[in-house]
Amino acid sequence: MTSPLRKNTIRIALEKMTLLGILTLLFLTSLPGHAQNNTHPEEEKMQWFQDAKLGIFIHWGLYAVNGIDESWSFFNGYISHNDYLKQTNGFTAKNYDPVAWADLIKKSGARYSVITSKHHDGFALWDSKFGDFNAKKASAAKRDVLSPFVSALRKEGLKVGIYYSLPDWSYQDYTHHTRDSMRYKPADDPKRWNTFLNYYQGQLKELSKTYNPDLWWFDGDWEHSSAEWEAPKVRQMLLDQNPGTIINSRLQGHGDYATPEQGMPVTRPKDNYWELCMTMNNSWGYQKNDHDYKSLDQLIGIFTDVISSGGNLLLDIGPKGDGSIPKEQEELLTGLGRWTQKHKEAIFGTVAGIPKEHFYGPTTLSKDKSILYLFVKGNPNGEIVLRGIKNKINRIWVVGDGTKLSHKVVGKIYWSHYPGIKYIQVPDYVLDENMTVLAVLLDGKIDLYREDGSVIESN
Repeated sequence: MTSPLRKNTIRIALEKMTLLGILTLLFLTSLPGHAQNNTHPEEEKMQWFQDAKLGIFIHWGLYAVNGIDESWSFFNGYISHNDYLKQTNGFTAKNYDPVAWADLIKKSGARYSVITSKHHDGFALWDSKFGDFNAKKASAAKRDVLSPFVSALRKEGLKVGIYYSLPDWSYQDYTHHTRDSMRYKPADDPKRWNTFLNYYQGQLKELSKTYNPDLWWFDGDWEHSSAEWEAPKVRQMLLDQNPGTIINSRLQGHGDYATPEQGMPVTRPKDNYWELCMTMNNSWGYQKNDHDYKSLDQLIGIFTDVISSGGNLLLDIGPKGDGSIPKEQEELLTGLGRWTQKHKEAIFGTVAGIPKEHFYGPTTLSKDKSILYLFVKGNPNGEIVLRGIKNKINRIWVVGDGTKLSHKVVGKIYWSHYPGIKYIQVPDYVLDENMTVLAVLLDGKIDLYREDGSVIESN
């Protein structure tokens, strides 16, 4: 038997060990590496999207065969529905190379891609078990053309986005058929509407289980209310399959980020997360008569304006019916890739820049906001100007080049808080052929002067 003295000694030792353990735990959790994670779940989920900056949108479907407006061509009466469907005979995908697609997208600098798995016409690129109107069962391609592309994206380390049209104008149990022809209203025939709900939600479950997309890009939600689409149920269904997936705004208010289309916002959007989707020419899908392409300089200008305001650019390409990508689009993506690769430190993983009155051009900031990146359009004729920057500048260099640049401060008065005007010398030999980027290392987190100025009180 253990003596009372022995028991008391053991008890005291255990108490000391327990106290030591508590103190050790408190010490470890106070260290930076063991700090509590205060990141909001939404912020954590959206982080890759916010860091990505550039995505490539792909509109590929029957409309590429004749080079006509996507599903809208028959909806608006430019062509009959029957004639529109005849394009299935020309959707061959004979020159389709999903590996080359993914390689080109990676080289452009994009971090993700979104492809039209099904547009408003209801034609599906994968072999869906819901209906027969798809690439394998109803086109000359006679195969699933979505799966190999998703696999190719994954192999390149790119995030996968699936575009899905909520409306299906070719499906007999959907409400709308053309602008002047509506089959029924959900309230008048709830049984028929429920048939459609089971159909479209079945396709979503199928896509979700098969491809587990990182991002869902919905479209067409304007034709019905959130309740009619059963939007909350759909959102939860997709999150149950993949809690980390993110959803665009076109699910009647049940998305994670805003999606302005074509028009660059003039003022900085209030949404924390947003993405501008834009075409290279004037068409989403391939149209052989549309040669009105934006120049590479224009695309880079739009892109930098977007990231300067804290958004992403989802730049569209439209492959032909045979699966080949138009030469003009390949050249633009290749040129964009040269520029993004050279200036990646100023693009990817940055945050929105400073207000434009401080620098007349796009800007971004490092995450700790101690490095200010300046995107210089054209030839500044020797110098650029920074206004209202309180910080001391420790160093300035040309991104992708490394050349150190000098600067001087003008108008800094000892009796005023006004920080003066900073002039940065930019010699011609450092200019990039498309757009030059400068990095300005500050003495701490950026501090902006936003006052009206001072009146002299003592001198």
